[in-house]
Order: sequence, then C-alpha cells, then structure tokens
Amino acid sequence: MTPIVGIARYPSLGDVGDSWAVVGIDVIRATTTAISAVAAGRRCFPVASLEEAVPLAARLDNPLLVGELGGNMPFGFHLQNSPAEMNRRSQLERPVILLSTSGTALLCAASRRARTYAACLRNVRAQVRWLVGRHDRVLLLAGESRGEFREEDRLCCGRLARGLLDAGYEPRDVLVEEIVRQWGDAADDAFMDGHSVQYLAASGQLHDAQFVLDHIDDLDAVYEMRDGELVASSPA
Repeated sequence: MTPIVGIARYPSLGDVGDSWAVVGIDVIRATTTAISAVAAGRRCFPVASLEEAVPLAARLDNPLLVGELGGNMPFGFHLQNSPAEMNRRSQLERPVILLSTSGTALLCAASRRARTYAACLRNVRAQVRWLVGRHDRVLLLAGESRGEFREEDRLCCGRLARGLLDAGYEPRDVLVEEIVRQWGDAADDAFMDGHSVQYLAASGQLHDAQFVLDHIDDLDAVYEMRDGELVASSPA
C-alpha cells in the first residue's frame, strides 16, 4: 500500500482511527512550548480544559501551570503559553500542565483516536525521519486561531509534507499539494508578517516569535502523547 499524508485543521479529524498517525501542530505557541518543556527535561501534560487541569494539578507534585485561553493567562497559572518564558525557568523537577486555546485540545482529542505526536519548527526533520517506515497513513493536524490556518502552521505543515512526499508518500488531497507548493520551500521567517506575530507584537510577547525563529530544526527528537503525557523519543 502506498503511504499517504493528509493535512487538516482541528477540530476536523475525519475518518482518522488507530491505523493513522496524527502530528499535532500549533507553532505559536502550544506545541513549541510543550516540546521546549520536554526537551529541557521537564514532564509535560497537555490538557484540553481548565476542568482537566485542576484535578491533575492536585495529583502532581508542585506542578507549573502554564497556558492561555483566548490569549489570556487563567487565574492561578504561573506562566503564559510561552516557549521563551518556559526556556528561562529553572526548577526542572516541576512538571508542567499546559493549557491552550486550540493546540493542547487538538493533542488530547487526537490521542484518543490515533497515535499522536506533537511537532513544531524545532523538530521537522526528526519527525519526518520517524514517520517514514513506521506509519503509512499520516495526518498533519494544525490548530486554528480565530478560525484561521495561520502562516507558521502552514510553514510547518509544508515542510513536514514535503519531506514525506520526497520519501514516497502520496498526497491525500489537493490541500497537501497546495501547502507544499506555497510553503514547502518557504524561508524560515516567512511567517513573521502573519497575524500570530502581529498579535505577539501588540501584546508585548514578540520574544516568542523570535524564539521560534532562533530554534529552527535544532532538536533531533520526536514527541509523542502517551497516557496524557508528552514524552520524547530519539529517531536513532
């Protein structure tokens, strides 16, 4: 069977089931924050809602509550959904509970139906190498922000899909071909004029866009949801 790759925008999962691998993508900022936490040596538990975060916090030892809903940090949380701020924090022994408007919800939803990875621009090459030969049916699932398929997620999807097409995968639909054509060879900073970066600039959080730009493909690992936790594996 020829392997295939598709692209979708959460909450659309279509007919995805346990024969699929889903790669969740929310570059600004949930998957970058989650991956940065795990890469630094923290445990990270993405959650879909505040209602999930509260009882989980009671079970974990002194967790760090990180996240946003609608761009605002919930009451009682310690950090915004910020990879740059996460990278500056010490106390690596504190586990992270991560909540975001769309990125953590898509990871939780996808992991209930299929083997699910988190990816961002930090680990595109490693993610492609891991998928090839392991998974014949791959869905790249991007988060939405205010109903938009944002530029940074198009860039990440384009690079992942291009790598899979180069390895012999077939596009599931015309969206894959369109994204690869427009974004597969785009420059690292092609997302910097987009709405997400405009929001970060207006809210004094432009350091997160710079963090993304400064950490392109610097990680040789993949990150998978297992029993509600994001864990790392090496492609080697």
